[in-house]
Amino acid sequence: MRSSNPVFSREGSFTREPGYAGFGTTTQAGGQYGNNPYAGTPYAQQPQAQGPLTDEQLYEMYNGPSAGPAATGRMTLDDVVARTAMTLLTLVAAGAVAWFALPFEHYGYAAGASVVAFIVYLVIAFKRSVSPPLILTYAAFQGFAMGAISHVFNTVLNGIVLQAVLGTAAVFAATLFAYKSGRIRVTARYQRIGITIAIGFVLLMLVNMVAMAFGADMGLRSGPLGIVVGLVGIGLGAFFLSLDFAAVEEAIAQGAPQRESWRAAFGLTVALVWIYMEMLRLIAILRGDD
Repeated sequence: MRSSNPVFSREGSFTREPGYAGFGTTTQAGGQYGNNPYAGTPYAQQPQAQGPLTDEQLYEMYNGPSAGPAATGRMTLDDVVARTAMTLLTLVAAGAVAWFALPFEHYGYAAGASVVAFIVYLVIAFKRSVSPPLILTYAAFQGFAMGAISHVFNTVLNGIVLQAVLGTAAVFAATLFAYKSGRIRVTARYQRIGITIAIGFVLLMLVNMVAMAFGADMGLRSGPLGIVVGLVGIGLGAFFLSLDFAAVEEAIAQGAPQRESWRAAFGLTVALVWIYMEMLRLIAILRGDD
């Protein structure tokens, strides 16, 4: 199943490449070992034997371990977890810099960091090849913007950031549980409905932004309507997470190259950022400040 997430749906993303899992014209199931008959055995690093194999060599080959994903350069769940942790740590570190080093009255710098992060996001999303430096650059600028914004919110409403972090973690855990237990099934119909709602949500937010620029207030970020909008936003974040989970699972099953774990980390980070920001706004409304 092909994900509707733009991060994962680029041509060339999460696809089998020649030389992985036997999908090349000369590569056998041993992946990077090519035609080496010792692939996956203790003899894997030895040169290919000349002439017929002995009974002892055949016995060792038969009983030796097969080449796993790590040996063949394919993406694993551990790769995704490690890259996601690295990306999130970069985001948190940059956020801490903005929180402690940036004066409260200069929170406007967050807007500039957000613009840069959005531009980098677009470059990554529409770039065919994976670029870890760009992904970490996105995390740094996005983290800086979030740190500045979070500082402002927490100054006005003490403790709100901790509440938003715990809420984001709860949404992530609940979505993962629902996906793994089969309560969420990422079907084509599920994707179409979710993407349609997401497009409508983004367009509505853009209209609200333009209206606010001209002094009008549609009430989408305050009062009862703001609560509904916040809940929808968090629900969309969970939807994006489910698409990411499905895309990662499919990529691992298809034997995607190891470097694609960075693309998975990027998609998961973007979804978590979305959920955190919506959670922050929702809690602010519930606590009496919009």
